[in-house]
Amino acid sequence: MNTKTDVMSGVAAVPDKTGTPLGSSATVQFLLKYVVWIWLVGLVVIFGVLNKFFFSTSNLQNILTQATVLGLLGLAASLPLLVGEIDLSIAGNMGISSVIGALAILQWHMPTFAGVAIGVGTATLIGFINGWCITHMRMVSLIETLSMMIILQGGLLAITQGSTITDFTNAYTWVGQTTIGGWPVMPVALFIAFLAMSILLRRTVFGRKLYATGGNAAAAHVAGIRVSKVKILAFTLSGFLAGVAGYFLASWQMAITSDQGEGFLLYSIAAPIIGGVSVFGGRGDTWGILGGVLLLTIIHVGLAIINVPSFYVEMIGGFLIFVAVAVDAVRVGMGGTR
Repeated sequence: MNTKTDVMSGVAAVPDKTGTPLGSSATVQFLLKYVVWIWLVGLVVIFGVLNKFFFSTSNLQNILTQATVLGLLGLAASLPLLVGEIDLSIAGNMGISSVIGALAILQWHMPTFAGVAIGVGTATLIGFINGWCITHMRMVSLIETLSMMIILQGGLLAITQGSTITDFTNAYTWVGQTTIGGWPVMPVALFIAFLAMSILLRRTVFGRKLYATGGNAAAAHVAGIRVSKVKILAFTLSGFLAGVAGYFLASWQMAITSDQGEGFLLYSIAAPIIGGVSVFGGRGDTWGILGGVLLLTIIHVGLAIINVPSFYVEMIGGFLIFVAVAVDAVRVGMGGTR
């Protein structure tokens, strides 16, 4: 068998089945897998050079706080993606569940914990309904969740009557407003959520079933995996995370608007894709999602600090999504793994 020798190292590189040297292929796979972190480090350096305030403690706190809501939504979006589906309703779910929870406290005079639980429970139920419709009624996830998104956005507008709800109790806003030693509490929840999701995906039977279902649903079914049940659980857990994100956003902003959460939809789906979650299902890891979340947040904060007009942020976000999907296609074409 013919081999090629690397001129710099003198190490023989054995061709793979496609004729590409294995050493070269492994390097490309490594770069494709960790490209989000490479972008992240590069942007941090660039923004830090352009404006020294970027490295300040207050700006770091701001980045982590903003990343919390997006991070929870990114995890919510990643679960349907892992099983080869998509959920466009998570932002609408976040908005309507938060207003239901707030009204339970303000108008029905329920305890704060009970009101938050009702809001998150509503979001979880909506996620279950999405999963049930997709699996049992054979509805296409793109269309089903799109219609659900429109229903939820309309419901939020009807409930709020176009007004903004602001009269929250101190207990309700505690998570979003409390600091310990000058550091906000919210980012703690972000890292707890990512750690829990990492354990779920990598250390549990359910996590392995998620990857198997997304990788090849037919083969997973033959192997004895109840594919419909796995998908329903994925959407249900996605709804739960969207509900938690909705509460965190309302607590942080101390307000619920008639279009609460709509601006998060694009980026909540972009974050896991940029972080390596395949749009084809069955691929992706939690820490890649975290990288995507931090990357998008740093882009928003960094561009604002160096006074770049806001409409360029949307353009750059769209470009990153395009690049991420292209990278994902290349990764899949090269036989990339999770």
